[in-house]
Amino acid sequence: ESKRESKSKRERERERAKKRERERERERARERVRERKSERAQKRERAQKRERAQEREQERQQERERERERKSERERERESKRERERERERKSESEKARQRESENESAKARERERAKARE
Repeated sequence: ESKRESKSKRERERERAKKRERERERERARERVRERKSERAQKRERAQKRERAQEREQERQQERERERERKSERERERESKRERERERERKSESEKARQRESENESAKARERERAKARE
């Protein structure tokens, strides 16, 4: 009787030990699942961070490009304005020269007229 009881006690103890071991194993498995989930989340976060950084860098490059474009546009406009100014001055000079030429011709003609009148 006593042997049977101690045997069954050992049996129950072994069963409890197995049960505890199975529970520990399940807990370890759950822990591994949590770790993998956490790693995936971190990986996703790093990828998103990298993506946002790339987008910001791209935006900065585009802004620099737009600024260069605006700057060169302003320079073209200034150059165009200078060219129009030079052209206006050339026309003005040319007009003044024609005017002087015309005045000289008129003066010569008047001089010829006076000379004729004196004769």
